[in-house]
Amino acid sequence: MNRIQKFFTKIKGLLVHRFFQVLLFLILGLFAYGLMFSNVKPEKIQVELFKPAEQTIRSTKTVEDTYKTEQEKEEISKQVADVYTLKKEYAKNKVDLISSIFDSAIEVNKETDPERDKKEEGKEDKKEPIKTDAQKVSILKEKLTDEVNKNIEDSVFLALVQADEDELEIAKDSTITAVNNVMSSRIAASDVENAKKKVVEELGYMSINSDMKKASNSLARTAIIQNVFFDKDKTEEQRRKAIESVEPIRILQGQIIVEENQLVDRDVYRQLELAGFLSTESTIYPYIGLLLFILLTFGAFYYFFYFSISKRDNKYNQLLIFSLVFILSMATMKTVSVLADLKNSNLEYIFPGAMAAMLIKILLNDKLAVAMIILLGSYGTIIFNGDTPGNLDFSMGLYIIFGGLAAIIILSRPNFKSKVLIAGLLMSLINMAFVFSLIFIMDGHYTKMEYLYYAAAAIGSGVGSAVLTMGLLPFFEAGFGILSSMKLIELSNPNHPLLRKILIEAPGTYHHSVMVANLAESACEAIGSNGLLARVGSYYHDIGKTKRPHFFIENQMNEENPHDRLQPETSRDIIIAHAVDGGEMLRSHKFPKEIVDIAEQHHGTTLLKFFYHKAKKQDETTVEACYRYPGPRAKMKEVAVIGIADSVEAAVRSMQHPTPEKIEELVSFIIQDRIQDGQFDECDITMRELSIVKHSLCESLNGIFHSRIEYPEPDKLGQKVKE
Repeated sequence: MNRIQKFFTKIKGLLVHRFFQVLLFLILGLFAYGLMFSNVKPEKIQVELFKPAEQTIRSTKTVEDTYKTEQEKEEISKQVADVYTLKKEYAKNKVDLISSIFDSAIEVNKETDPERDKKEEGKEDKKEPIKTDAQKVSILKEKLTDEVNKNIEDSVFLALVQADEDELEIAKDSTITAVNNVMSSRIAASDVENAKKKVVEELGYMSINSDMKKASNSLARTAIIQNVFFDKDKTEEQRRKAIESVEPIRILQGQIIVEENQLVDRDVYRQLELAGFLSTESTIYPYIGLLLFILLTFGAFYYFFYFSISKRDNKYNQLLIFSLVFILSMATMKTVSVLADLKNSNLEYIFPGAMAAMLIKILLNDKLAVAMIILLGSYGTIIFNGDTPGNLDFSMGLYIIFGGLAAIIILSRPNFKSKVLIAGLLMSLINMAFVFSLIFIMDGHYTKMEYLYYAAAAIGSGVGSAVLTMGLLPFFEAGFGILSSMKLIELSNPNHPLLRKILIEAPGTYHHSVMVANLAESACEAIGSNGLLARVGSYYHDIGKTKRPHFFIENQMNEENPHDRLQPETSRDIIIAHAVDGGEMLRSHKFPKEIVDIAEQHHGTTLLKFFYHKAKKQDETTVEACYRYPGPRAKMKEVAVIGIADSVEAAVRSMQHPTPEKIEELVSFIIQDRIQDGQFDECDITMRELSIVKHSLCESLNGIFHSRIEYPEPDKLGQKVKE
């Protein structure tokens, strides 16, 4: 592991230079390009007309099938019926014509009436009455047009002039009514004869003489004509609307054009030509598109790493970890994709996509974990496209992104970082629910075995992600010297050899460390720092006291204090040594740097006031600097908080009757003393955060040292019982 750590340390040293940073991103981009190259490479498909296809061919793009679209339009156009328009004015015209004929006949009869002549005998210029029917017919024809005269038989005119006025009125009303009734309905050219028969039937009930009835029938038959005519404009308009309603027939992206061993007929051949499979021209557009896609994604990540991460060591560490997890995940993704294609199954759902999110979440932070899963999801749409150029498997991309985000959320819950396997089991359930949601949305028809297969793949993905995460974490922690939450939880185990050493050899120190851990953890979480690191660091911060446990007051159980017999210089050296000894002991046991720093820095360069003042009484020339801890001062917020909690716990424990007011006063004094002593000058803790730390410590101490009921002494208690 040391060699691996040295190797990564050398690489981090190179990444200080901008050139190597850019080079690393170029290497990652080329790696991704190489993995996805086969997924965008245009296939050379060999097909021949009227021969079976050697493979199943899916369309790589959506294209309109213009031939079938035109066929559909022609079919729809033929189905549109011709539009015929009813000429309503024809009925009125014919009614008016019939009415005019009868009115003219009535006028002729009045003009040739002998009785009228007798009444007008006394008048001058009296006309000679016309008596013959032929003359009457002639006069009647003169009142009508030539076209009307031509279409009406002479027998009809004769019957009209021979009838009296009452008969003419009856015939007129009946004929007009019958013609109007029949002509009001639609009469096509083929229906004219039936309509004429119908009008005759309606006139059959007239109570007039037979000649007049025949004349009425003849006039009515003459009036019945076609009143429905083909409307070309409206017919064309209806056909145009029908054609416009036809949706273009498309060959959709991913649609199977021809199955393996299916005969390639002319229609299939034409579709293959439309989809571009028969083109002999080579294209570079897929390669350019993939290159642009990779440049965009890695350009964005380079910008993020260069401008968003301020601490240089942390930046290069994160960059290397991110790169390694990316390479590992992409290689796994490609392997699963190739296996899925070989077995011609949906094996891709077993891909442990959440592994990358879990590793980055535990080793780095949430932001990079989200970025990683989005990157893998977008690349997964290409890699899992079934080696069909142009296809993008968006469902697989969503599956990877959704699963990764769920893993990040699950691991964000308290204590779940220590339960990665449980998180993996929850991930399995979430993956299974998501896969079935996709299946049901697409309304696929699957067998029970296929459903079981999908469920098994989803469970395998979740559990596999957890197992791989647990297996890879130690390598990343050792290789990069990362103190992960899992490592901290491992170190917090009471059965750890060093914790047992403290418990057995310095029980007072152990109790003190546990108390400090409780105080420091609450305070760190209140200001948003790493509470778990503060707790575990507090457990080991006084490990150096195990070398000389009885020289520290918390371990002196009713014993004489050895410092009473020692010179201040000797006592000073023993007390100061516990910070240095603790750091050396932790290093020898390969403890993380952060825990070692806590042991060495929790006292900073504070002054041993008791022994300094004792020495000052003996020698006025005593130098204050000689009675200060060697440091260094706190570099992290967690160290600063532990240092305050360490002093506060010891001071409050020594108080006779601690009250909330006394505790608050003491905590304020210790914090102000450290501020004035410059103990936080090398730490980025703020005054506001120190105020929050003070409030948290006071709350915790008040809960620990709360006032208790004073019970009476045993003798008095017995006396009361007797009473």
